[in-house]
Amino acid sequence: MRSFTDNAGRQWQVEINVAALKRVRGLVRVDLMQPIEGTGGLLERLVRDPVLLCDVVYALCKPEADTRGVSDEDFGRAMAGDAIEHATAAVLEELVSFCPSPRDRANLGRVLQATREVMDKARDLATRRIDHLIQSGELERLAENALGEPEGVVQPPPTPGGTSGTAPEPSASIPGP
Repeated sequence: MRSFTDNAGRQWQVEINVAALKRVRGLVRVDLMQPIEGTGGLLERLVRDPVLLCDVVYALCKPEADTRGVSDEDFGRAMAGDAIEHATAAVLEELVSFCPSPRDRANLGRVLQATREVMDKARDLATRRIDHLIQSGELERLAENALGEPEGVVQPPPTPGGTSGTAPEPSASIPGP
């Protein structure tokens, strides 16, 4: 059994067993056995979609939530940032532990480890690209282009009342001098 703490300070127990799998299938229409069967890309969906993940976690924790009087919406409000990351780890590690076959546990564990490594590499690459954009000044140029302001040109503030500083032409109904 794994646990995580939500942003409201509540600790939740994540336990995957047959009853929990049936509850997730019924409430969320997600088959947590897909990664074991090698179908569907569920691990990637859970990692990339925080709404789906939180729905699955809530279904797994529903008996505990019912005891505490925590609704699905209350649960979701307390899930952001680190709480989601910790809940993700709890679900995936518990799923690996649930596998009935030692070979399936080992294989799913390897898939999970490889997924984490790929995500870490992607995050490292994104960090390097952002650092490069900042250090090279490219980020500032992109922002200036997006705003439509040429580099180094400062536009004067608009004149109050919308006047342009020139007098309007006299109207035809007003006699001239």
